[in-house]
Amino acid sequence: MDVQSVSNKLSSPRQNPGAVQMRIKSITANCDRLSQTKSMVVTDPGHPAKAVSRHRRNHSQHNLADITAGEKPDTEKCEYLNKAKIAEGGKKLRKNWASTWVVLDGKKLLFYKESKQQALTNLKTGYKPESVDLYGAQIEWTTEKSSRKNVFQITTGSGSEFLLQSEKQASMFSWHDAIKKAINSLGTGGKLLHSNIRKSSSTELVNRCGESSPAVKETKPEHRRSLIFKLTYSASDSGDKNGVKNRLKKFISRRPSMKTLQEKGIIRDQVFGCHLATLCKREETTIPNFVRQCLKNVEERGLEADGIYRVSGNLATIQKLRFLVDQEEKLNLDDSQWEDIHVVTGALKMFFRELPEPLFPFCFFELFVEAIKTQDYQQRVQSIKKLVSQLPKPNHDTMKVLFRHLQKIIAKASENLMSTQGISIVFGPTLLWPQFDTGNMAVHMVYQNQIVELILTEYSEIFGPTDE
Repeated sequence: MDVQSVSNKLSSPRQNPGAVQMRIKSITANCDRLSQTKSMVVTDPGHPAKAVSRHRRNHSQHNLADITAGEKPDTEKCEYLNKAKIAEGGKKLRKNWASTWVVLDGKKLLFYKESKQQALTNLKTGYKPESVDLYGAQIEWTTEKSSRKNVFQITTGSGSEFLLQSEKQASMFSWHDAIKKAINSLGTGGKLLHSNIRKSSSTELVNRCGESSPAVKETKPEHRRSLIFKLTYSASDSGDKNGVKNRLKKFISRRPSMKTLQEKGIIRDQVFGCHLATLCKREETTIPNFVRQCLKNVEERGLEADGIYRVSGNLATIQKLRFLVDQEEKLNLDDSQWEDIHVVTGALKMFFRELPEPLFPFCFFELFVEAIKTQDYQQRVQSIKKLVSQLPKPNHDTMKVLFRHLQKIIAKASENLMSTQGISIVFGPTLLWPQFDTGNMAVHMVYQNQIVELILTEYSEIFGPTDE
């Protein structure tokens, strides 16, 4: 029945004219909607028509499988690497290596048990990868946390620590540079400048830039009384505050100088973190006493220790030893509390790492790197020898006695399993590093190891014959 016939039927004189007119409008509107709905579906004669869903929710929801198949994730790098989580929230964990599909995705690292493509094909399991936020994270190469090669450590802002490793050296250098670049970009990214951190026991939000903004959350009613009391107390106590400020100013103006405190022995110069030349001048020697003690103790009871200088000692015990040395207390490394020889070697490595300027001074770093690049081997040795002879007296003498000691370690390689290459990997980044990070850390590490290895191999030629 068409619209006209319906209209004629309804317009009979027996019905109310107003009601008839309303029915005609309603029927006409319904027919118009049906015709418009059908006209919006354009069918292609060459292809079969697809069923159109009339349910509203089907139009607002996305088909996750279609999106997964049609869109590629914004991924910078992905590869199978060996991963070990050694700390979470500052708490040490047992190290367990596992092959993991690692994905560097912008500002975070994702760890999958299987490749990301395989994980996405099984969406029903609800599997979510382990995610590591790179904001505020630190990355560094390490030879102390694992005996494996090509290992670097990532420490997150929340205190979690991860080790990543692969046998492919070039691949690990590429990963290190990519992650470091991501961390640096997050440190300066404008987007992160607006991320807020809530002050402890405060009603303000403080953003990364140090600007404060009103808290979104309203103050609870039960805390309003205490807040009013504090404001009232502060206003009434303003006179007393002025008196306290004046007393503090007088105290600060009359406090003794740093030199006076040092002369009285209240503040003592430390050993760890002190410039090598300053320390040697204070001790009236060219080789720090702590270095001599450590080398002597290791030679007496640690030359045959498995993994000497590679295996890490207990960090708490090492810090205790450091505290005693800084306090200039009488040190006896034969005491039972230093029974683990790896504590002594760990403290010695910490001493060299914390020097304000490394054993190879900053001004010599590029010169040593250029010398090690020399193609002719004999010319390379002579270039290194010349540079070593030009070092300041404390640096030269300390280097000479240290490398002589390391030669004794290598001579016992059949027992301690520490070869020339193994020693150079440990001491390369410990004894020399550039003053400014130019982004070539991976390349520098190769040269650092080669420089130490050459000096160990050609010790007699560089330093002359030994007295022994």
